[in-house]
Amino acid sequence: MTNNMREIDPEEITDNPFRLIGRDWMLIAAGTRESFNMMTASWGWLGILWDKKIAGCVVRPTRHTYRFMEESPSFSLSFLDQEYRDALTYCGTHSGRDVNKAAEAGLTPIFDERGVWFAEARLVLFCTKIYYDDIEPRNFLFPEIDDCYPQKDYHRIYLGEIVKCLTR
Repeated sequence: MTNNMREIDPEEITDNPFRLIGRDWMLIAAGTRESFNMMTASWGWLGILWDKKIAGCVVRPTRHTYRFMEESPSFSLSFLDQEYRDALTYCGTHSGRDVNKAAEAGLTPIFDERGVWFAEARLVLFCTKIYYDDIEPRNFLFPEIDDCYPQKDYHRIYLGEIVKCLTR
């Protein structure tokens, strides 16, 4: 599957980011060949910050992927076609602490100098971490935002410079 991928400049991405992330979902992945994890996410963003092309994602400290995001200097965002919706659902509802999510979801991890990504992806963003911060509930300007956190497990925000972009 990987031989169909070609490198593009992130500015060539034609997907609507609201659909790409919010409706179609993505896999956030970090780690090494020896130990990695991924999780499905529907919160994130793409843009420009500090004169860099940036991808942002959020991970709760309670998620198994959090440890890999903390330990890795980079992460990837893999976007898959709708035919892989069941795989994305599986990766969002099962923990890598308990199962080999890639195997159970039928996904093929690929490892290279930038980290881990998935052969089934139609778009992959490779990101070098350049910033992180924790969401602080005291900064919510609308109190109802806190309703997204019934367990008070506030996300950590990760910003990564997009250093490589592959597409089909």
